[in-house]
Amino acid sequence: MNYFIRLLLIFAFILPYVGSASAQTSPRFEPSKKAWKEADKLLAKMTVEEKVGQLVHVGINAKFSNQDSDYFKELQRQVVQNHVGGIIFFGAPIYETTILANRMQQNAKVPLLMALDAETGIGMRFEDATNFPWAMAIAATGDPEYARRVGVITGREAKAIGIQHVYAPVLDVNNNADNPVINVRSFGEDPNDVARFGTAFIDGLQSQRVIATAKHFPGHGDTNVDSHRGLPIIDHSLESLEKTELVPFRAAIKAGVASIMIAHIALPQIDGEEIKPLATYRGGDAEVGAEIVKEKSTIPATLSKKIQTDLLRKEMGFDGLIVTDAMSMSGLTIYFDQEEAGVRAFLAGADILEKPSDPDAMIRGLVNAVKSGRISNDRLNESVRKILAWKYELGLFKNKITNIDLIDTSVSGKDATALTNEIAEKAITLVRNDGDLLPLDRTKKVAVLGISNGFDGPSTMGSFAGALRANGVRFMPSYLQENSGAEQVAAARQAVNAADTVIVGLYGRVRSGAKNSVGIPENGAAILRDAIASGKKVIGISFGNPYILGSFPQLQTYVVAYGDMASLQRAAANSILGLQNTTGRLPISLPGLYPRGTGIQLAKKQ
Repeated sequence: MNYFIRLLLIFAFILPYVGSASAQTSPRFEPSKKAWKEADKLLAKMTVEEKVGQLVHVGINAKFSNQDSDYFKELQRQVVQNHVGGIIFFGAPIYETTILANRMQQNAKVPLLMALDAETGIGMRFEDATNFPWAMAIAATGDPEYARRVGVITGREAKAIGIQHVYAPVLDVNNNADNPVINVRSFGEDPNDVARFGTAFIDGLQSQRVIATAKHFPGHGDTNVDSHRGLPIIDHSLESLEKTELVPFRAAIKAGVASIMIAHIALPQIDGEEIKPLATYRGGDAEVGAEIVKEKSTIPATLSKKIQTDLLRKEMGFDGLIVTDAMSMSGLTIYFDQEEAGVRAFLAGADILEKPSDPDAMIRGLVNAVKSGRISNDRLNESVRKILAWKYELGLFKNKITNIDLIDTSVSGKDATALTNEIAEKAITLVRNDGDLLPLDRTKKVAVLGISNGFDGPSTMGSFAGALRANGVRFMPSYLQENSGAEQVAAARQAVNAADTVIVGLYGRVRSGAKNSVGIPENGAAILRDAIASGKKVIGISFGNPYILGSFPQLQTYVVAYGDMASLQRAAANSILGLQNTTGRLPISLPGLYPRGTGIQLAKKQ
């Protein structure tokens, strides 16, 4: 009898751990009953102005600022007088960001929710932090566990600097080779792979009790317009969206993602409300000199109740935070002023209105809409209650100040560096080696030409060139960008012509809002075309846009590194020198050239 009792006790102990993998995951990350209760108490005491402020989250580049400076006082005014609910930080030093966040938390009556775009970890915005490879590089490894591990470290480091809300991962399915803004930010063109890698990242990030954000709903992958410069139009039926764009978002909702970002994208087959550009365009996030795409269109998802409330909330069952993409982007500001845009986005279903170009105008519009009855008190309370409950759940009402003494023990540690190097090594993809130029023959005369769509100077290719030199490769370096002078172009051409083998670093990087995003300037492209046409032995390495081979289809040797992070540049150098195994596979197809999954497996030299 005692034997059977023991068996029953053992069975009772192990039963909760038996079953599907989902049954063994951590509890769902959401506000507790206590958090909702505390939110209700506070909500009952708030004025309309205080409630409206919670909806608006301003964007800044943090910097050192004396408390008497105009910069500091303006941000302080947004926090104290406008009662803004949060701040999204962009490029800045870490300590300045955390100190400024702490100062604003001290000024805030209701704790602020601090946010950060961190698709590649917090290093995406902070030069002094580890910058993981882009999502497409992670997918090239074939292992979603890397995405989960990046999510864990991203969450840990975000918390360490005072960030509770991360705007990642990108769940756009990049099935358009001409996409100028998503590209390597996506996990690829297969919706199921995007779902696998994306949910792994979400699981890792939220395991650290940091809010993840699936973006850019309902999908920014199949467009050739950058929403920083215009309003993309995706003329797909709901049936088509269900097969591709919505697959990763449904998976994320099932996995318990806490927030979803809505994109400035028009979907005329879902919401056909026509809109026209404003008579006077008031500016947006496009780079100075970039083409602005102005055309008659239909309402963007950001302002569409049919897309946010009917599709995302009701049909797909998402009950978390809906955050808009930046309200300052040209895809929105071409058509709506900030007062009207804020009201319409909120009525459509959004909870958080991110980065308005004019916070005062947006708040004024929202307050007036509440007082006039256009926005009901019930609708206002619904979103504010949710925001407050999350702030309670995140512990901000107990401790909203970040301890700066712990930052240098939590950020950019050895585990983060090791992980980024490991991912980089496994991501490098050899697409073509027709000239049998790899591994590189070091006895030949070598030239290294970097061609960049940015304006960072020769330091752009510093990690790659440094890795070659460190391994004994002697070469003639040259570097070109759009504003390079005639002498630089002539010197680059001379170096290429004199070499036996030319290594070309193609730095066609994603640059949101830029006029030449993912492309390379003609001054360098012309030299590359001439070198290929002359029969020169050329090794092309994409340190950005993997589709760029389509512009140089006769290039005999082609390697994809998916980004210009230092780890990827070093790994690319090691790959072409035969110092590491090359095992990556394309997460996307190269139209007319190679299918998804292509990747020549090359063992390192013994």
